[in-house]
Amino acid sequence: METRGANRYSIRMTAIERNILDSLNELDAAVKTMATANPKPNLLPLFARIESLANELPRGTAPDLLHYMQRKSYEKARLWLQGHFDEIEKGGCSR
Repeated sequence: METRGANRYSIRMTAIERNILDSLNELDAAVKTMATANPKPNLLPLFARIESLANELPRGTAPDLLHYMQRKSYEKARLWLQGHFDEIEKGGCSR
């Protein structure tokens, strides 16, 4: 396990959460290149990997993280996993 949000909060991260965060960071980086990339990155494998990892989250996973992953709110999930809880915009999805 790894501690998340060293400067903010001390929360343990599981291996699955670490893999999700790595994949979400990879997706974020790929999306940021879309405007200038030639050829455009293929995001489908990333989405498939993220969805597969989300399906592996065990019982007892934090409800907020489960909610973000189920709703495909990947930016919120990425911020949550990084410990940036105060930066997550509330609202925007019906809970």
